[in-house]
Amino acid sequence: MKKLILTFCLLFGFGVFAQDHFSGISTSSRVGILNGVLNPAEFSNLSKKFEINFYGVSFDVSNNKVGFKDLTSNTNLETLIFKGDEPVNMRFDGTILGPSFAMRWMKWGFGISTKANVKFDVVDVDTAIGNAITNNEIVLNTTLLNNPDNQRLNGTAWGELGLSAARTLFENDKHVLSAGITFKMLFPGTYSNVGLKNLNGTITENATGAYLTTNQPATLNIAYSGNLADSFTNFNDYTKSIFGGLNGAATDIGLTYQWKDGKTNYKIKAGASIRNIGSMTFKNNNNYNTNYTLDIQPTVQNPQGLDLSLFSNINNLSDVEQILLSKGYLTKSPEKKEFKVNLPTVLTLYADFKIVPKVYVTGYLQQKMKKDDSDDQITSRNIFSVTPRVNLGFFEAYLPVSNDNISGTNVGLGFRLAGFYLGSNSIFTSLADGKQANVYTGYRYAFL
Repeated sequence: MKKLILTFCLLFGFGVFAQDHFSGISTSSRVGILNGVLNPAEFSNLSKKFEINFYGVSFDVSNNKVGFKDLTSNTNLETLIFKGDEPVNMRFDGTILGPSFAMRWMKWGFGISTKANVKFDVVDVDTAIGNAITNNEIVLNTTLLNNPDNQRLNGTAWGELGLSAARTLFENDKHVLSAGITFKMLFPGTYSNVGLKNLNGTITENATGAYLTTNQPATLNIAYSGNLADSFTNFNDYTKSIFGGLNGAATDIGLTYQWKDGKTNYKIKAGASIRNIGSMTFKNNNNYNTNYTLDIQPTVQNPQGLDLSLFSNINNLSDVEQILLSKGYLTKSPEKKEFKVNLPTVLTLYADFKIVPKVYVTGYLQQKMKKDDSDDQITSRNIFSVTPRVNLGFFEAYLPVSNDNISGTNVGLGFRLAGFYLGSNSIFTSLADGKQANVYTGYRYAFL
């Protein structure tokens, strides 16, 4: 477990890694494939007849505990992460938008896109458990635990091939209404999950270590597939098998409305979409998904309960499982060799207002449709942002100001020069004391 925490700290410390992916550029009035990924109805609003996306990369690391200034302090990072009573939440979220193509024809728009996704999450982990596992100092303390939440460590990598179609439903001199849909074929690559729910017990710390006992049985889920069966803290294990076999499907649907200002411009454009409606099934020779009943009581061999130091250097879920089984603390339910994982379904709303010619302000809202506590659920975030923007045609610059339910408020900066773009939705706050660090970049070419 200690390696897991250090991995997150190192990733955050690099400060180069984007969940509101491509913030600012994806709602630009220069409409392209990025807009279509956000809302498939935008494919009928393409600024040019054709667009080719060569690459787009967006990575993000965020948490609710450690800020940038903490990285330069003398305080142990693990101490900062597990400080206070608020559960620990961390997110690593990466997207690579690969070769893609879009075209507009009469009232129609079409697109084909490829995308790779990598996610690694810490969800609602109790600070008392984290302290007990990572703290090497001798402490005399007793902590009561009563946590009904599902504390999760979850990692997922998968690929997507999207086929999109959009159509203008209504248009006159003042108004345009469009609708679109994207059908996504999913290629699950690798997966890992450990979820501990309804933990009610006691952590006793003394001169020999930290020990856990339970007052009532808790539930424990352990699942893995692909490379993450061997390790869930090595980033290379995520990227080795992002694209697995075709074994899942998802859908995005969307609408857009424009109050026109001439033939090609608008005063207001508003959009709504629901994305990632679907799931994927993991099938692999080393697949494993089992629910356990966890009951830790003192025994003759372990009179103080479970020694938490046994997990201090663990980065393999099967090792966690074997330790608990060898101590007799687990009651096994039937295991599953195939299991389904739900995508992070989100509702997206946005509106782009032209203030004066070349100057726009965009309001954006992302609301997750499912809770993050289910063991078969990939996580998502609630996000609200406001982005002022200057668009000179060849050059565009924007300043996203956002707030999300993990890292709080962030302020970033981005620009586009012809088809090349580079930005971050947290560059200013991450250089101060923000809890998010991200960057995105890409290049696309539009013509006719």
